[in-house]
Amino acid sequence: MSLVEELGPGLSGRALLQTLIDTDRRPPICNTLDFVLTEVGDGFAVFCGTPGPDAANPMGTVHGGYAATLLDSACGCAVHTTLSAERIYTTVELKIAYHRPIPPGGGQIRAEGRVVSSGRRVAFAEAKLTDAEGRLLASATSTLLVMDR
Repeated sequence: MSLVEELGPGLSGRALLQTLIDTDRRPPICNTLDFVLTEVGDGFAVFCGTPGPDAANPMGTVHGGYAATLLDSACGCAVHTTLSAERIYTTVELKIAYHRPIPPGGGQIRAEGRVVSSGRRVAFAEAKLTDAEGRLLASATSTLLVMDR
């Protein structure tokens, strides 16, 4: 059973995401990669995570896929906050720029996503990934397909 089915199929995207925060629930990917949705607003979503040694690539820095997952989640959930219960989304394109390496054990990182524009069928979002000192680690732009459930 999905979290949507469990928590309330009649909830808007923002209400569903806020319920996840309020009940300390996480989708399975968040458990696997140890990150959490911490904040939502209209067209806005924040995920925080602390990548450990298991997120390292062969060179010893955090794998780009970890950063990509947080950025994709932030973009997608920012769009999700704007949708009714009858609408869903999927990522069509995600473009990422890596600005600096992320050291494992370097502390919490924050992915903040915002909707840039949204139409009936397509939405555009962007996200920034920063470290605890506010330094830019990576950024992303995303195109998302919006459709009926």
